[in-house]
Amino acid sequence: MTVNQISNNALLSFALDLASAVTLPNRFEQLVNAVRATINCDAVVLLINHHGVLAPIAQRGLSEDLMGRRFDIDEHPRLKEICAGHYPVRFPSDSPLPDPYDGMVLGYGEHLPVHSCMGVPLYLEGKLIGVVTLDSIQPGVFDEIDNRALEIISTMAAMTLNTSMLMTRLESQSQHAQQVLKVMSEQPSEMIGQSKVMQDLKQAIQLVASSDFATLIEGETGVGKELVARSLHEQSSRSDAPMVYVNCAAIPQHLIESELFGHVKGAFTGADRDREGKFLLADGGTLLLDEIGELPLEVQGTLLRAIQNQEIQAVGKDQVRKVDVRILAATNRHLETEVAEQRFRADLFHRLSVFPLQVPALRERQGDVPLLAGFFAERFRRKLGLQQLTIAAAAMELLDAYHWPGNVRELEHVISRAALFAKADAVKSERTSGITVITPSHLTGLQLNNNFHKKIQTAPLESDATQDSSDDTIDLREKTDTYQRNMIRRALEQNNGNWTKAAQQLSMDRANLARLAKRLGIFVAKEVRI
Repeated sequence: MTVNQISNNALLSFALDLASAVTLPNRFEQLVNAVRATINCDAVVLLINHHGVLAPIAQRGLSEDLMGRRFDIDEHPRLKEICAGHYPVRFPSDSPLPDPYDGMVLGYGEHLPVHSCMGVPLYLEGKLIGVVTLDSIQPGVFDEIDNRALEIISTMAAMTLNTSMLMTRLESQSQHAQQVLKVMSEQPSEMIGQSKVMQDLKQAIQLVASSDFATLIEGETGVGKELVARSLHEQSSRSDAPMVYVNCAAIPQHLIESELFGHVKGAFTGADRDREGKFLLADGGTLLLDEIGELPLEVQGTLLRAIQNQEIQAVGKDQVRKVDVRILAATNRHLETEVAEQRFRADLFHRLSVFPLQVPALRERQGDVPLLAGFFAERFRRKLGLQQLTIAAAAMELLDAYHWPGNVRELEHVISRAALFAKADAVKSERTSGITVITPSHLTGLQLNNNFHKKIQTAPLESDATQDSSDDTIDLREKTDTYQRNMIRRALEQNNGNWTKAAQQLSMDRANLARLAKRLGIFVAKEVRI
């Protein structure tokens, strides 16, 4: 029996593993582990299908940023071929079709040798619910697997995936737990992130979404407060009704009442026709009052009465009209402080903050930067028409170490600029691999904290002593690895081999430092476990 022939005993073990997986909290990861234990491979990914877009929900063997990416089936020829039929698809090692995971296999970067790829579509009752993809560095490794065995694995995996998703829905106690992936105003409608603080926020959103409570969303600029508001609306009973957005900071003071409540023709100079206000447009749905902290005191009382009584009166009109509107408010100010300093009405604050939500800053979301970076990289890959856009390990380490004063919005802008620079470099170098790589040199505009920045500037390269002024070609990857290796060794020496203290000195997470050190060849298994 060859290495990847599957015995009846292996299939039985696979079935038993799947049966136990659905009851576990990490049921999707367990499904991936069961596939990997049954079929010898270097990487395996489980993806679910959301209306033609495949979203990874568990993986082994690929870079972390994969989990933030979303793959439009029609844009990826291999995934399209896998999803087109009901049977497993093997791709020859010399297949001309681009691999959606190019540059993401751990330990190989963009220099991935000839390898084997296979995809297994997961169908249930004639509907494609997901896909399992497998990669192996060894060519032809999947060729010996019996087709019938693969069909059995596919059927069992599809049933397990479906059961697991049903279990997840029941546990979340929300009919909107599995949101359809869509794009609204060029922003993700799903909340990317697996950190503890984001899981807590998602649970709080699910808890309050089904109510009609007024919700105050607080957080720094760029953390995604509008995204939280959309998530609240989409998971509410008002999801089929409109959600109307108002930027309170952008409306001139003399027009605020007209903007919110509407006006009749002739109510003031320039009112040449009747106009419905935002409250009326949001009737039956949700009204988001963004930057509520910027609302002048003079109109806060009028807003309070409209919220309390669910009644509005258009400017220039005597008639009062009833509305049914759920109020969401967002601000980057600390409204309790604003109340204490008499810049915001206490009664309005209490009316708005029946259920307050605090959106965490990106620096507090441990482990989320790679996912978000992957999400944005995939978005800009599509916009720029690139075959593949990956983030080099050194660049990802830099992104993970940064303190992100501008939060998720700053990360999005950094990745967008980096993608443009990476594309330009790929064109200049006439790279033919089809893989565009974001390197540290493409990450412009980052203001590193003094400690980390100083270390980068002062760390000598191993080759400093032999470097001359010639114009010989320089291997940037090798030079980058060299100074990173030097920095890590020096930090370890200064901290007597203590990896935790060395990571703190380098402004890095300990696990990320260990991964980088292992890649650079200075990983010591007895001292560091990832």
